[in-house]
Amino acid sequence: MENFIVSARKYRPSTFKSVIGQASITTTLKNAIKNNHLAQAYLFCGPRGVGKTTCARIFAKTINCKNLDENVEPCNQCESCESFNQNRSYNIHELDAASNNSVEDIRNLIEQVRIPPQVGKYSIYIIDEVHMLSSQAFNAFLKTLEEPPSHAIFILATTEKHKIIPTILSRCQIFDFNRIRVDDTVDYIEYIAKAENISYELDGLNIIAQKADGAMRDALSIFDQVVSFSGSNITYQGVIDNLNVLDYDYYFKVTDAFMQNNISQVLLTFNEILDKGFDAHHFINGLSEHFRNLLVCKDEITLQLLEVGANIRDRYNEQTKACSAEFLFSALEISNRCDIAYKLSKNKRLHVELSLIELCNITIEKKNSSQLEKQPDKEQVKAKKKEEDKVEVSAEKKAVEEKKNISSYKNKTNSFSTFSIKEKLDQSVQSDIVEEPLTNEIKLEDGENLINDFTEKELIEKWHEFSDKMGAKPRIFNTLTSKDPKLEENYIVGFSIDNNLQEHKINEIRNELLDFLKRELKNSKIELKLIISEE
Repeated sequence: MENFIVSARKYRPSTFKSVIGQASITTTLKNAIKNNHLAQAYLFCGPRGVGKTTCARIFAKTINCKNLDENVEPCNQCESCESFNQNRSYNIHELDAASNNSVEDIRNLIEQVRIPPQVGKYSIYIIDEVHMLSSQAFNAFLKTLEEPPSHAIFILATTEKHKIIPTILSRCQIFDFNRIRVDDTVDYIEYIAKAENISYELDGLNIIAQKADGAMRDALSIFDQVVSFSGSNITYQGVIDNLNVLDYDYYFKVTDAFMQNNISQVLLTFNEILDKGFDAHHFINGLSEHFRNLLVCKDEITLQLLEVGANIRDRYNEQTKACSAEFLFSALEISNRCDIAYKLSKNKRLHVELSLIELCNITIEKKNSSQLEKQPDKEQVKAKKKEEDKVEVSAEKKAVEEKKNISSYKNKTNSFSTFSIKEKLDQSVQSDIVEEPLTNEIKLEDGENLINDFTEKELIEKWHEFSDKMGAKPRIFNTLTSKDPKLEENYIVGFSIDNNLQEHKINEIRNELLDFLKRELKNSKIELKLIISEE
């Protein structure tokens, strides 16, 4: 019986063309070889399992290949390529920095670099996980990395570029590898499944690709695990059972229940999820992702951000039509708040259930608010009607007063001979002065004007009472309490301020302040005078 070889090794790319999802990097490396623009050091960095070491090996093999084709790909037939493929190459050396991270290891490497290659043109040194080197080892490596022998090329690989000292970074050409897209991962797994005569469902392969999170090596490891579980037939249900992934159907089901305000259905579904052994925190995270996917489906431009299979994408497109953007924003806020507070909660199940009930109430709150907008409160209607009645009564009184003034004016003009012109003018001026402020006087509920004497002490007391009501507005509160008001003649309240900003703040609440003082001190003639202090 043949020994089993894992897919990540069996189907490891051996040419630039077979590398998945890193087209820009492979093109750059091929052009460097073609134009003979080879640097002395390269740094390949990026997430795990995206092809850093694989590209380094292909690059090293291609540099020493004696029969490059027109596409700058290794021939895999010459002595250099065959020796590398059989792991017996003397001019390509691989070093694991995780286990060889001391100064002594780097010194041995430096001694080895001086020896020219026996076969091929270059000696190539691939140092994996280079961030694991100690700071002393990095410093010992600096000079050799900057000015290596003409026959030496270094290729460094790391998943954590930020741990490498800047002096090393400045000596390398840096290539940042990308996460591999779900579609590219699915295509490659599909190719392997066909090569191995394994039947499959595309939705199942999509779950594998999503679980890998952009790492091809992880995807192939998961693929091997699922094949061991399912045999020669990979199904969607078999994948989610084997990988312990929560089915999308649960998220679609609870979202429909949210829209229908079906609290009992939501709680029963959540209980079913817990009975299957899934963690409540995992469910909340998945629910947030589900709301995000629905929001992405709202716009065709962002639809490309949805990394799911075709069948699941159709379900998302269908459900997003029933969900408003307002609902999704509110739902995301609630689910994220639940996620943040989950670890601090003592009763975690109750914490999640309360959030689910809150999600169910989003649609009810929206309906209630829309009904309130359409149907104004009865009390508001009564108050509005009362205001209109008052306006009508005051208008009628004003008309009656105007008629009286006109008739009295006519009587006065008839007795013109008994008064001098000068007295007549004085009288008219006085009447203007008296009549003008009447329009600004407040009226009590029975419609009568009120002028009541009060002391400065009473004024200060009411002033502070009003200031206390402004506690929610610190700047206004501080301004009002900075000094006491002064009572001047004709019921004018004088108040000293320091600058124009304080004047602006008091003017914002001037009407409210005057109404309060007039009502509390029972005097409709109170006026406010602001005095800017001169320092």
